[in-house]
Amino acid sequence: MPSTRNKQGRCYIYPTMKDLDLVSSESAQHWKKTLSDRLDPKWREDIDNFETDIVLKKKGKIEDRVFAETRLRMGAYGQRYDNGHRHDGNESRTIPFPTDLNKGPETKWDAPGMERIKLPWGGMSADQLDVMAELAEEYSDSILHITTRQDIQLHYIHIENCPSMFRRLAAVNITTREACGNSVRNVTACPIAGVCREEAFDITGYANAVFKYLLGHPDVQDFGRKFKIALSGCKHNPCGLTNIHDLGLTAVARPRPDGTVARGFEYVVGGGLGAVTYDAKLFSDFVPEEEVLALTQATCRVYARLGEKKKRHRARIKFLVADMGIDKFREAVLEERAKLPNDPRWTDFLATLPKFEEKPLRAAGKGIPKTNDAMFDFWCLTNVYPQKQDGFVTVTITLPMGDITSNQARALSDVARKYVKDTMRTTVEQNIVMRWVSEADLYNVYNDLKAIDLAEPGAASIVDITACPGTDTCKLGVSSSRGLAAELRTRLAVKFVEMDEAVRNLRIKVSGCFNSCGQQHIADIGFYGISRNVAGYIVPHFQMVLGGQFTNNGGSYGLATGGIASKAIPGVVDKLLDMYLHGKQKGEIFRAWVERTGKGVIMQSIADVAAVPAYDKDKSYYTDWGSVREYNVKDKGMGECAGEVVSLTEFGLKAADREIFDAQLKYDAGDIQAAGDKAYKAMLLAAQGLIKMFNIDISDDPERVMAEFRERFYDSKLFFDPIAGPTYANFYFGGHDERNAKLDKEKAGRRLKEAQIFLEACHNCNLRMSMGANKGKEGILAKPDAKA
Repeated sequence: MPSTRNKQGRCYIYPTMKDLDLVSSESAQHWKKTLSDRLDPKWREDIDNFETDIVLKKKGKIEDRVFAETRLRMGAYGQRYDNGHRHDGNESRTIPFPTDLNKGPETKWDAPGMERIKLPWGGMSADQLDVMAELAEEYSDSILHITTRQDIQLHYIHIENCPSMFRRLAAVNITTREACGNSVRNVTACPIAGVCREEAFDITGYANAVFKYLLGHPDVQDFGRKFKIALSGCKHNPCGLTNIHDLGLTAVARPRPDGTVARGFEYVVGGGLGAVTYDAKLFSDFVPEEEVLALTQATCRVYARLGEKKKRHRARIKFLVADMGIDKFREAVLEERAKLPNDPRWTDFLATLPKFEEKPLRAAGKGIPKTNDAMFDFWCLTNVYPQKQDGFVTVTITLPMGDITSNQARALSDVARKYVKDTMRTTVEQNIVMRWVSEADLYNVYNDLKAIDLAEPGAASIVDITACPGTDTCKLGVSSSRGLAAELRTRLAVKFVEMDEAVRNLRIKVSGCFNSCGQQHIADIGFYGISRNVAGYIVPHFQMVLGGQFTNNGGSYGLATGGIASKAIPGVVDKLLDMYLHGKQKGEIFRAWVERTGKGVIMQSIADVAAVPAYDKDKSYYTDWGSVREYNVKDKGMGECAGEVVSLTEFGLKAADREIFDAQLKYDAGDIQAAGDKAYKAMLLAAQGLIKMFNIDISDDPERVMAEFRERFYDSKLFFDPIAGPTYANFYFGGHDERNAKLDKEKAGRRLKEAQIFLEACHNCNLRMSMGANKGKEGILAKPDAKA
């Protein structure tokens, strides 16, 4: 390959067209060629850029940590054992992956990963579900896993298959952008919004507007951690769980004097689960609908500017709100809001709300059919919700562990097409709802679902157990959450029909570690994975949490009561349920019974069934659910929940590297003018990236970027090379002055080389400044522009 050297002696390797073979295959090229014209232009650009990033990473042009955050922001997450090691119960064994390349710190390139697919407000069509079923079958293990944030996850994905997956998803209007990483995650919402009998109004269109406005927005690219948003149509039900989110919006309808109704939202901030739970704080009891996007933008800007970046365990917005206090936080946000220039998008979406009003496919029924099928009647009791629209119901498809196979997903799509329009949604309890089912069709729907093994009763009940992936696939898993949840479900299902209603309606939620992906803190009975040393042996345990409140949008958190051996938990749950059933007062809910009875009494009462037998008496306690290995915690890896803190400057320089890569490809293909134009754009992006150290709001206008670069980096000599002085900056100045010139091959080639050297100088400048080499200029970095 052609190369050149700068005065520091670094060798630049210019890629050629054949370098794209690193990520190309007949299949990948087919999808790129077939689907590119069908994609949203911005989404297509994102996918093309990520494909180029894969090539650059394989060539060593992107740091592990930068690539890790890059893939995370496209939903590509790490998975257990991706550090190349797995413990067999006696010792750690090396997994022989084909290459030693990494896709993140301690994360092997060829190790299977997880891909998270965003479904804003949980909405999906039959066509979309078909595509996801195909992807699960072709690239994964034929399992679609629904999460507690209404996403769908596919496991065992190779990183180089991601671009093809992204294109196929984008072709049916699904994106994975910002599904992981330090970004605004999936915007969740009540799955029965629009058909709920108790909602203030349908919040679907508002949730979609929040998703679209914040997706890729410049003001949400510099967070220290993730940012989760939820919307609910009413205050007292659990559908939206707004109180446990970074930002929660609950619909409020206020009557006006003229008889009309003003729509708005109760606006809460700083809620969160995790190792330390925080209640959301009331920011405002009524934010008008036309102000929601503007205020949310201001909230994000304050979090990006003032939120913690270095101490990852305190980087969520809940800590910022707690440290500042809600009054000072509110003052900062309102001050930021007052400075924002008007954006028509803040209110343009209001005109689109009617398009989210769903219509039925079939005529309304006149009551649920009468049959002699007792299981159908019981299924109706737990899985059918009568809508506010007479004659229609919403059906919940219960998915144990949140899993549905590719074959089942395709069959479910066919059922949906037969009875409803595109009105399916995922739920925070890891199920799927099918809305607008005519009551007249209900028995036929039940039988069609039964034929594909999707007619289990028990939705939103004690057998509908929520569980995160845990030690099955998560790098942070301590104990087998899915194994425990499956065992509990199996045992409880046997006696479910005969259960007392007070017990039947309880919720159980399980997490594999303290990070609360299973939302155990808001369950009646919750568990999260821990380990304990018992007579010299490490034994899988779960911390038990009792009395959480799922209603009132996750209204309050449970009480941690003590560690229980994993294999003892089924017996402990049976004992707890018996104690509650026989010890509760009339009408007393589980939480109230827990508070009245007390932690000490409860733990003493279950001590006999919670005891761990000696190793030589019962070795089963020393292995986890679903495992044949003796239990240990040595397979825990470095988690990616927190992402990698990558600055806007680093992202800007990466974008510049990608642009110069594309410029070289254009040059090799004989597209000389395009090559020169891209070489200039690479320099522009690099200069803009450096400026973002001081001004995150720097515009894209080339003249403004040039002026600010000259002022901040040239006139101050911050950019000057220790040996070459201002030489490399002059390459950028010359390219700027001639950016509109017609180029021949010689001039374009020279601009390419100068751009490469300028980019390297930008990387070196960033490195010097981040290491504090310019000690006399540290005050500038410490105090970015106020508007930033």
